[in-house]
Amino acid sequence: MKHKLFLKVLSCFLLSFVFACSSDDDTTMIQEELEEEVVEEEEVEPEIPTEIVYPITGETGDILRYDSSLSKEGYVLFNEATEDRVYLMVKDSAQIVHEWQLEFGLGNDVELLSDGRLLASLGVESPDFSFGGFGGIIQLINPDSSIDWEYVLANEEHIIHHDVEMLPNGNVLALVWDLRLPDELDAIGYLGEEEKVYTESIIEINPATNEVVWKWDSWNHIIQDTDNSKPYFGIVANNPEKININFIDVLREETGPDGDIMHANGLSYDSNKDLIYLSVNYFSEVWVIDHSTTAEEAIVDTGGNYGKGGDLVYRFGNPSAYNNESGERLFYNNHFPNILKDGLPGAGNILVYANGNGDTKQSVVYEFSLPAELNLIPNENNEPETVWQYTRDNLYSARVSGAIRLDNGNTLITSGSMGVIEVTNEKEVVWEFEGTGFYWRSYHYDLDSDALSFLNN
Repeated sequence: MKHKLFLKVLSCFLLSFVFACSSDDDTTMIQEELEEEVVEEEEVEPEIPTEIVYPITGETGDILRYDSSLSKEGYVLFNEATEDRVYLMVKDSAQIVHEWQLEFGLGNDVELLSDGRLLASLGVESPDFSFGGFGGIIQLINPDSSIDWEYVLANEEHIIHHDVEMLPNGNVLALVWDLRLPDELDAIGYLGEEEKVYTESIIEINPATNEVVWKWDSWNHIIQDTDNSKPYFGIVANNPEKININFIDVLREETGPDGDIMHANGLSYDSNKDLIYLSVNYFSEVWVIDHSTTAEEAIVDTGGNYGKGGDLVYRFGNPSAYNNESGERLFYNNHFPNILKDGLPGAGNILVYANGNGDTKQSVVYEFSLPAELNLIPNENNEPETVWQYTRDNLYSARVSGAIRLDNGNTLITSGSMGVIEVTNEKEVVWEFEGTGFYWRSYHYDLDSDALSFLNN
């Protein structure tokens, strides 16, 4: 500052001296040159932008990186199972902008609907039986945490668990564990040691009446090859549309018999084809079920758009589950079979989070291109084509997790035991959140999403 003041004084002195000794033209020229020099000396250097230093610490974890030029701007909805918390977080600051107060603990999935309500699978306080992911209660929760609708199914024989899905008609799909007693199991040739077994069903509930308007039950579509004098007997390899009740995969061998023999954990609905995709963890498969069937057709093996009734329209992931030696196994254990909706890059494909238990201990997110015609042909390769996949060092979560596709082509990956990352199609990590919780899934919402309109109220 002193230097600049000195220059100004000196300039004024020189100007006065020159004016006294020069002609008008010379004086004007010299004055202009000196004034330009003074102006140059007075120019202020531009400020250098402050570099953002990572990690950015938030209430529930740290943002390790954020590339605003490649990441999709928006909010992320977190389902944090360890603390039974559901909240919206800003991606670039880790700031929580909204949190719901839950009456019950998480039964796993909670998703924000387009009307601003949460669709939540919650857990009863004292279940008659429970495995990881047990629920018992479904709620529609308003932004102010008041309850708009509730459905309860939790008793000695049945309990809602894991995932729920809102259908376009306003009905709700839910997973249910169903009890099977020793007499039932002996009657069909079950070989397991358990006294009680729990199989899977899917129910469709009309929230206006709380009526179950449709049901698919795995028990109606099983096969066994141990006793030809008992029901459901057949050659497993020749009947890929049936479920081998005696199949045991790697993870069940590790955990031991506890009665949970299938452990379905995720639903996805394809409105274009009226199909349900069901992630079945202990089979390391995704099962495809025809939702177009009537309640009566869902029990048998005829009817519906695909003519198979409630039998599996398609299945993939682990051909050994139906004794098929022609197909190659794709993954070990799995969550969230996410069919990509119209308008998204890869529409019609399906994302699957493969946990990678057993010998691999490495999780992988796969994108599969499904066949144009869904058929199961005995003793042939029925597996879909892998069109994209992502993994990296230390990407491993033995449980939960999932992936969603964003409209800019990026993929948001939840690794339950770590946090959430966003990767481009070229597999560059452009956003990463690492937390101390245990995360079932996360969902992404654009800034102008109708689901977030309540934030402006």
